[in-house]
Amino acid sequence: MKISVIREKKKKKMLNKIIEFSIKNKLIIILMTLGLIIYGIFEVKKLPIDAVPDITDNQVQIITVSPSLGAPDVERFITFPLEQANNNIAGIKQMRSFSRFGLSVITIVFEDDIDLHLARQQVAERLQQVSKDIPTSLGTPQMAPISTGLGEIYQYVVRPKKGYEHRYNAMQLRTIQDWVVRRQLVGTEGVADVASFGGDLKQYEVAINPSQLQSMGVTMTEVFDALSKNNQNTGGAYIEKGPSVLFIRTEGLVGKISDIENIVVKNLPDGTPILVKNIGTVQYGKAIRYGAMTYNGEGEVAGAVVMMMKGANSNEVIAKVKTRIEEIQKTLPEGVKIDAFLDRTKMVNNAIGTVEKNLMEGALIVVFVLVLFLGNFRAGFLVASVIPLAMLFAIIMMNIFGVSGNLMSLGALDFGLIVDGAVIIVEAVLHRLQHLKIYQGKTISQKFMDDEVYTSASKMMNSAVFGQIIILIVYLPILTLQGIEGKMFKPMAQTVIFALLGAFILSLTYIPMMSTLFLSKKIEHKKNFSDKMMEKLERLYDFSLNKVLSIPNIVFFGVVGLFFVAIFVMTRLGGEFIPSLPEGDFAVDTRVLPGSNLKTSTDAVQKSSQILLKKFPEIEKIVGKTGSSEIPTDPMPIDASDMMIILKPRDEWTSAKSYNELSEKMSAELKKYLIGVTYSFQYPVAMRFNELMTGARQDVVCKIYGENLDTLKIYAEKLGEISKKIDGAQNIYVEPVSGMPQIVITYKREALSQFGLNVNDVNNIVNTAFAGQATGSVFEGEKKFDLVVRMSGEKRKNVEDVNNLLISTPIGSEIPLSSVANVELKESINQIQRENAMRRIIVGFNVRERDIQSTVEDLQASVEKNLKLPTGYSIKYGGTFENLQQAKARLGIAVPVSLLLILLMLYFAFNSIKYGLLIFSAIPLSAIGGILSLWLRDMNFSISAGVGFIALFGVAVLNGIVLIAEFNRQKEFHKDLRDVVKIGGKTRLRPVLMTAFVASLGFLPMATSTGEGAEVQRPLATVVIGGLLLATYLTLYLLPVMYIWFETHLPDKRRKLKEISDAEDGYEL
Repeated sequence: MKISVIREKKKKKMLNKIIEFSIKNKLIIILMTLGLIIYGIFEVKKLPIDAVPDITDNQVQIITVSPSLGAPDVERFITFPLEQANNNIAGIKQMRSFSRFGLSVITIVFEDDIDLHLARQQVAERLQQVSKDIPTSLGTPQMAPISTGLGEIYQYVVRPKKGYEHRYNAMQLRTIQDWVVRRQLVGTEGVADVASFGGDLKQYEVAINPSQLQSMGVTMTEVFDALSKNNQNTGGAYIEKGPSVLFIRTEGLVGKISDIENIVVKNLPDGTPILVKNIGTVQYGKAIRYGAMTYNGEGEVAGAVVMMMKGANSNEVIAKVKTRIEEIQKTLPEGVKIDAFLDRTKMVNNAIGTVEKNLMEGALIVVFVLVLFLGNFRAGFLVASVIPLAMLFAIIMMNIFGVSGNLMSLGALDFGLIVDGAVIIVEAVLHRLQHLKIYQGKTISQKFMDDEVYTSASKMMNSAVFGQIIILIVYLPILTLQGIEGKMFKPMAQTVIFALLGAFILSLTYIPMMSTLFLSKKIEHKKNFSDKMMEKLERLYDFSLNKVLSIPNIVFFGVVGLFFVAIFVMTRLGGEFIPSLPEGDFAVDTRVLPGSNLKTSTDAVQKSSQILLKKFPEIEKIVGKTGSSEIPTDPMPIDASDMMIILKPRDEWTSAKSYNELSEKMSAELKKYLIGVTYSFQYPVAMRFNELMTGARQDVVCKIYGENLDTLKIYAEKLGEISKKIDGAQNIYVEPVSGMPQIVITYKREALSQFGLNVNDVNNIVNTAFAGQATGSVFEGEKKFDLVVRMSGEKRKNVEDVNNLLISTPIGSEIPLSSVANVELKESINQIQRENAMRRIIVGFNVRERDIQSTVEDLQASVEKNLKLPTGYSIKYGGTFENLQQAKARLGIAVPVSLLLILLMLYFAFNSIKYGLLIFSAIPLSAIGGILSLWLRDMNFSISAGVGFIALFGVAVLNGIVLIAEFNRQKEFHKDLRDVVKIGGKTRLRPVLMTAFVASLGFLPMATSTGEGAEVQRPLATVVIGGLLLATYLTLYLLPVMYIWFETHLPDKRRKLKEISDAEDGYEL
């Protein structure tokens, strides 16, 4: 006991010394506060701002473009060797791959603590090793730029202005985008890359006419040779002429179409030259397209996605990009315009606007409650001044620790918690000043005021510090959260901890110093409105407490019953990961039938855009992105499009009140007019997050693993059918693995050997004829375009043209392809996905009007009953459901740990398990309120709500500490325990109510907010408000009942040790 008393005294001494120093050296504290303000304002400008924390995993993407390979070959020759080579890198969490006609994308996900640059270096080393096994003709594996799910910060189209549409076609727009806009944008600080999208990629094309080729007796190989030999520059060093030197260089590059036309392919025996123009046409051609972009349903445009470096400040980068775009605009040809359609600042401003509004309103409510309870404007404003100062301190710390300002980090700040310590001190000072009997009606001197403030502040400092330490401790377990919820909620816990630290330092220094200067020195005890209000409340409390104390058992067991009811309600609440965050725009996943061509897709998007623009005035513009971009980080097939619907601000809407309602109306409108097109409404960043984290865009993703693609397809379709019957599942998507019509050429080996041909030669001819093969480049100044040889367009239309393709034999004759191969049209494999070296197929859906957890539970039950998978095949539920399960497991550890820490702190505070448990009873009481308030507002249990409970437990305990400390103090003066609790309760009613109202009402704007992004904050605020109000109400009545029972049945039997004198025990040397 003595040791703890000594410790307590030491601690008090240290805190008292700080308070004494602050009151004595007012100027130093004023200067330090000014320093904090100035430095804080400077740091506010540097704070990186974003809408939400970046929750993308640490990942490296390897992209290989191989235009001539089908999906099974891409998997066999490219994806599989790359997966094998990278499999043993340390720190890999997951490896997913995607093989489609002409494209392989491998995503390697690393653990969060792995340095991304190191990971990329290791992947680069493996790529070098494996490149020996992948022939360059099949494609070169490359790493995608270092960007994240939040990386696509700015998207724009390059389009002709009104009246100039006829002057610029899709090819010219794409050339302007690639060679004027992109080149200048890539150099902007913070930009990882600019992925061009849509338009036609310009090429110089030699379109060969097979009949002319045959009549002249020229082979394809000769055409290639001639073109490559007649398109080169070289030099001859220099010659010395007198005192100077003359450098020698040749100009042999082709520069225009006529240069190519006049290249000699070969000379006939009579010496007549055969030129390129004699065997085909030289013209501007376009590369085979895997993507297109449309604007407002008015036709094709070119555009791009600007990708930001991981970890850059999005606001700064966007500002730089916008400045650069304005400069680039001046250099564009007349009539061409850069039009941004997706700009992150809109989402950021919406979310930060919500945060600012909530924080401002919260601060005003806190000031109002303080003035109401303290009955003193000066005291109210003095306490409230801690809010901006603690905020500045938090922002300085956020910059030091690299926490960005966003909806999560700033959204959970409750100013009620922050001012708690200051409230206790100022209330104690006021209370003391009002009850100075000798000085009534007099004005006291500054010296005397200093002593009075010191006396009351140092008395109350212990409970003030203690309360703040407990709240700090409660937030610590949140820092242990991992994965996505860790990235979401860690910034929040860090910011709260920083703000509390700031408030803690301020309540030791700034508050005592300002109290001596700012509070009125005139001592008068006139009853103000606050005192009158408190008198009424105290009378009411006294009366009701008497009633409660007469029926203690009924009250106690009633509350216990209520607790069990709350637990039951809790099991009935739905569960979701994090409520979706509206971003101000829609991204609509639009799909036509598998195997449709690019034109079918763009037509569907154009028609959809026209229908929506006509019907919904809320839409500002619609940009359709079909297929994939130049850097295919999200490898979409050409039958899939993203319709980006850019909306006007919410206050200009007329068709609907909420995003859900608007998306449903739009969906219904589209279904009326278009058949065979499926639409899935989501938000752009959320869709990108889902895609990057799980490889699919839907909220719930069911993955079936197995070996045989046909078997996977059958079971995926069955699962799709089951999903349709589940209530709440919408936009069901079954991954189309096959259904891709392909012309398959199977060689007859005997026929090949008969004509003296080999597979390689015939493959080259097929590839050149249809895909076209590059045989060099044509330079236009700094611009560089491929020179490509391929069959003329009218000879590339149908299966017959493939059959009739002429193959040159070694003896000089030419034979049709059909004589050495079978050519047939059949449905084949479209795409193959793999995860951790196993093939998988996806069935995904979005959940509307229902929570995710119960939807998936229904689905699991239905699958158990109706779907029996063969051996070697398994099913796994991913997407946000998987995230929710992991987060729940982690919260299952974090919450008990924080409860344990609270109990430990309470034990240390009162040096008694009995009082610790008594105060701890506030926690189940607050849980009742939190659960019931979620249920009453029809909210699901999400991770936001879980974090709300953690914060709630800390605050709920504070009132218990204040009351028990007061009861123990009163016990020294009164013998009757009923008197003890009644007097103690009345004395401490004001601070208890003030703490509860300040902390809970500070969250009120968040709980009622309907702004952009409020969905994430609302559950958290609801839990804290409901929990605190009920816990305070129950604490005021239940704690006295339990205190009396504990004191009666478990009196403190610990005997105090006493020193024994030598005389008593006869001790002598």
